[in-house]
Amino acid sequence: MLLFVDNLTNVDFSFLDPQRGLLGETWLANVRLQGELDGQGMVCDFGTVKKVIRHWLDAELDHRLAVPAKSSQIVIKEEGDFLDITFQFGSQGEQLHTRSPRDAIALVDAEVLTAETIAAWCIRQLQSHFPESIDRLELDFTHELIEGAWYHYSHGLKKHQGNCQRIAHGHRSRIDIWCDGEKSATLERHWADCWRDIYIGTREDIVSTAEYKGTAYYHFAYTSAQGPFELTLPQRCCYLIDTDSTVEFIAQHIAQESRVLQPQASIRVKAYEGIHKGAIAEA
Repeated sequence: MLLFVDNLTNVDFSFLDPQRGLLGETWLANVRLQGELDGQGMVCDFGTVKKVIRHWLDAELDHRLAVPAKSSQIVIKEEGDFLDITFQFGSQGEQLHTRSPRDAIALVDAEVLTAETIAAWCIRQLQSHFPESIDRLELDFTHELIEGAWYHYSHGLKKHQGNCQRIAHGHRSRIDIWCDGEKSATLERHWADCWRDIYIGTREDIVSTAEYKGTAYYHFAYTSAQGPFELTLPQRCCYLIDTDSTVEFIAQHIAQESRVLQPQASIRVKAYEGIHKGAIAEA
């Protein structure tokens, strides 16, 4: 017998891609369990399935930076409660460096991170959380179906008391913009192109700039409730704003900058942070 739960939960995180670098992502988790029926006539109680998997994903993947621990492009140094990571990506050999508390990083036992390799890593660790009557656990990740414009972004919120304070986590988010009450595919596409695989950084968090092998870099750093965080990445991968990168400030920024592009128009922005949540701003 096969038990399934579609769209059990979603995870918002970032991961390191060998070509694109730092990539913010949002995935929906779908699970299937195969096994014999128990005395209740169940493979496993739905409540147990949801609780176990949701709790594990929230603790081990959500709002973390997932890194391919077996990649030849990565160097990982353990420094007590911290991990120091350098990752080379792209055809030009650009680099990303981060130093973060261990809890902000997911060390995935894979050479390349994809929905399939991350799901396989999750399954290996989740199997022990279910009774022996479960013969097989299956997990897959899918994207939200977005018909319009969307973008991947990563960020960190140093003032947040929860896991959003981690310097490199992210989202895959849709964007809706109205210009004088009419949906504007042009403005939506502008922001989707502008923020493709972007890191939204706060200017006051830049502690230095540097150039290495012809590439200009930003070095971001801050200390939050969970500890000190650092992130260095190419300037071309960054978009700077004057505020923290909460979705409220992001919506406000998009509205104000869209008004600059369309100065005679009234602008309304519905900016999403992952799935089914976000902020609305007008300018």
